[in-house]
Amino acid sequence: MAETETPEARLARLGLVLPPAPAPVGRYVAYRRAGDLLFLSGQGPRRPDGGYHEGQVGTAVSVAEAYEHARLVGLQLLAVMRSALGSLDRVAAIVKLLGMVNAAAGFRDHPAVINGCSELLEAVFGEEGRHARSAVGMGSLPNNITVEIEAIVAIRP
Repeated sequence: MAETETPEARLARLGLVLPPAPAPVGRYVAYRRAGDLLFLSGQGPRRPDGGYHEGQVGTAVSVAEAYEHARLVGLQLLAVMRSALGSLDRVAAIVKLLGMVNAAAGFRDHPAVINGCSELLEAVFGEEGRHARSAVGMGSLPNNITVEIEAIVAIRP
C-alpha cells in the first residue's frame, strides 16, 4: 500500500462499494461533529433487503459469521463518514471504536468478532485506521442484532 494512496483510492483498489448511509431508527442523529472530531452513532449489520443480521453470538451465530457482520458495520460506518464529510479523504484518523457483541453467557471471543470492523478500517485508512477500542459483550442488543459498533473519528478541515 503506497504511503500517498488516499482512503478513497484504497477503497476502490480493494473493490469495496459502500452501502447508502443508514438512516437513524430512533430519536438520534447518525453523526455529530464537535470541533475536529466526528462521533458516529452505533450501527448494526444490515442485510441488503434492509433487515438486520440477528442472533446471539456463541449459540445461533458463529464467530466467523459475526466477524463478517462487524465488517458490514464497518462499511456502514464508512458510508456515514463519507455522508458527513463528502469524502473519506477528510478522515485524519479513526480514534476509537466501541464494539458490542450480542453474546451468549460465557462467550469470550468478543475481540475476534470486532476485528471484522477494525481490520477493514485499517485496510482503508492504513496506519491512521489503527484505533483504540473496546469490545464488550451484551446480554441483548436492539432488534436482536449480532453486533453494534460506534466510532470517534478525527477529521481534517
